[in-house]
Amino acid sequence: MSSKEYLYSRIRQQFREGLESPEPVDEKTTAHQAIAARYTLNDVVLGASIRRQLEEALAKIKYFQKIYVEWGFASVDPAGKGVVLNFYGPPGTGKTLTAEALAGSLGKPLMFISISDLESKFMGDTSKNIVQVFKTALAEGAVLFFDEADTLLGKRLSSVTQGIDNEVNAMRSTLLIELERHEGVVVFATNFGKNYDAAFVSRISQHIKFELPGAEERRSIWSKMLVAGIPIEASRDELLEALTELSDGFSGREIRSCMRLALPKPLLEQGEPILLLRHLEEAIAQMRTTIVELTAEQRSNGNIKLDAARKMLGVN
Repeated sequence: MSSKEYLYSRIRQQFREGLESPEPVDEKTTAHQAIAARYTLNDVVLGASIRRQLEEALAKIKYFQKIYVEWGFASVDPAGKGVVLNFYGPPGTGKTLTAEALAGSLGKPLMFISISDLESKFMGDTSKNIVQVFKTALAEGAVLFFDEADTLLGKRLSSVTQGIDNEVNAMRSTLLIELERHEGVVVFATNFGKNYDAAFVSRISQHIKFELPGAEERRSIWSKMLVAGIPIEASRDELLEALTELSDGFSGREIRSCMRLALPKPLLEQGEPILLLRHLEEAIAQMRTTIVELTAEQRSNGNIKLDAARKMLGVN
């Protein structure tokens, strides 16, 4: 093994160790397993634009017979039975949760594929295994969900210097072919949509941008998190109003983390445990401090593990 090949092998190992699957999917899920969706789109807080685009995607599936057969659109779009969606936007904005909820609304299971799964399982026999993933998804009627998709769908390498470069290009070429002929639903999710190869962009049915929740969405998220069994002292409406303002700039994931931080606090105090506004204020302050400190640390470290893997796969 040359020194360069050894370096690539170390990068791959670091890449596997450095990535984690998003929380909404069970840790035991593998690239070949489909899980039953636990949510539908009715369970997810979404902005009006995102919800409308998802409804349109569902309508294309629901009314395929009318659009493609009765109206005859299949004559100019013979490969239109499949639906490929791209969810892009900042971390924590609900892309993975929405993919699972979309599967639930369709009454289908979800097959989750993380980049670490692909990299660790498929290198060396990439094309055959990618084909098998699509076959399995179709056989099980599953929605196929790819996370960290910018690494997978990046530009094909023009300067091929060794075997791993050929593997990357073969993987991406095979994906293009499978997407073209797949008759099921595929969802990609990324925080870095600008890194997609143009060939993949043109094969995606809809690109749906996820953004940090606005005031109305934050209020709805807090309302969902403040489940009926939690004892609160203040008026619920007043509490929601305050929390909506205090959490400006937070993602849905960060709001949930605030609740996780706040709920133990009243249990450590004397008297009847009641969740107070100050408990939530403390949790929000903790979260803001964490965000600032971790963001600074990530910038100084350059997110070495993920950056190395992206470089290996030719992604900027």
